[in-house]
Amino acid sequence: MMESHPMKFNKALWPFAVVFKAIVQVRNWLFDHRILRSESFDIPVIAVGNITVGGTGKTPHTEYLIRLLSNHYRVAFLSRGYKRKSKNFVVVQVSSTASEAGDEPLQIKRKFNHIVVAVDGNRRRGIAEIRRRFPEVNLIVLDDAFQHRYVSPSTSILLTDFHRLIYEDRMLPVGRLREPVSGKARADIVIVTKCPNNIKPIGYRIITKHLQLFPYQRLYFSTFRYDRVLPVFPDQCIVPTDEPTDIGLYENVIAVSGIASPESFIHYVTHHCPSARCVTFGDHHYFTAKDIARIQRMAEQERPENTLVIVTEKDAARLIHNHRVDNSLRKVLVYLPLRVSFLLNQGREFDAQILEAAQRSGQQP
Repeated sequence: MMESHPMKFNKALWPFAVVFKAIVQVRNWLFDHRILRSESFDIPVIAVGNITVGGTGKTPHTEYLIRLLSNHYRVAFLSRGYKRKSKNFVVVQVSSTASEAGDEPLQIKRKFNHIVVAVDGNRRRGIAEIRRRFPEVNLIVLDDAFQHRYVSPSTSILLTDFHRLIYEDRMLPVGRLREPVSGKARADIVIVTKCPNNIKPIGYRIITKHLQLFPYQRLYFSTFRYDRVLPVFPDQCIVPTDEPTDIGLYENVIAVSGIASPESFIHYVTHHCPSARCVTFGDHHYFTAKDIARIQRMAEQERPENTLVIVTEKDAARLIHNHRVDNSLRKVLVYLPLRVSFLLNQGREFDAQILEAAQRSGQQP
């Protein structure tokens, strides 16, 4: 059986949740009855999103899609660029900063330099601008767009965290739902993310039963696999990178995270290095001078070769252009990449469905 971790809700906020739910339902009704219009496009548009606030693993799943689709299509990735300071449509370059592009789009561009990466809060305008500037693009991956109903994607992927499944949650501000669970009906694919590896068959059946998906929807289960650590500043880092680094060999390990759900990152680091000290910040955290000074104090040792400061890949995207990170910290600063892996041998099935849907909905690759 699966372990049960009941969610705690603040009942005093129920009236606000009722009002918020009503507003969202009216908005969805307007789209469902075409009073508010959704726009379709003549190339495949694959949207990845969720109906909750907080991390469900969108970025790693987006990267999985880009790896898969780049072998067949000229892919563009479009995001709103959360917490960026720039306005309107921006084409992201490897040299861009997180404040210009947002940390997730910058991470994507640095990892997949061969694709077009752009940010725009208006997704319809963003898609049109990509098509005007980059006519060779014949498939677009749309980030965090499940609620952005002004675009009608050809394929919609909904993510739900295994540790906070949507059918157990409640509407904001009581819980974390951004719309009622019934909104899942718009998804073509539902992925239960961050699954432990030891789910028993009955666990899969329980989740499948409670999600109550329609026959046209496909359900997948995924987990994360961490790769070897990589330097945030390759030219200055003294950590060996020619072979996997055993973090348990270091005497002074500091794990730093500024993401929505750092639990799996913290668990991985502390599992391999029980003495690791952990520092957590809020999602998309911008590291201030005080934050950097705190981390640097923790990292100071007579023997820097025994020190390792590990951050998440999203945090690395924000730190790479942070001028407050001094040379001593750059020497020991690494990040921990992760990849999506499908359980139940569903990887090939998922790949085939995505490729078939893309081919069916747009131009031939």
